[in-house]
Amino acid sequence: MALPKFSADMAPKELDDMVDNATKASNFLKAISHEGRLMILCHLVTGEKSVTELEDLLAARQAAVSQQLSRLRLEGLVVPRRDGKAIYYRLADDRPRRILEVVYDLFCAEGKT
Repeated sequence: MALPKFSADMAPKELDDMVDNATKASNFLKAISHEGRLMILCHLVTGEKSVTELEDLLAARQAAVSQQLSRLRLEGLVVPRRDGKAIYYRLADDRPRRILEVVYDLFCAEGKT
């Protein structure tokens, strides 16, 4: 996929669309730029998890996990599901998984520094 090319003769609508997309991308990147939120997304890549499961996996307090989940939910990255008293979260779509694959390749893959 090629990146867009800016030119002096771009139509105003094209430029407005690029600005709108840049805003959406910026909000998405801000949402995942916190290590706690990033770790939550990493765990949710493997499937739906309850808040309690996430607390255990992250060794974090419920308040901290809930705060990070709230931000991810606000940005449309995760979707909650209630089952009795338990709340479960899953990825809302494939965008976080795709970004995490790139982040993994850049920062976590064996032999990379």
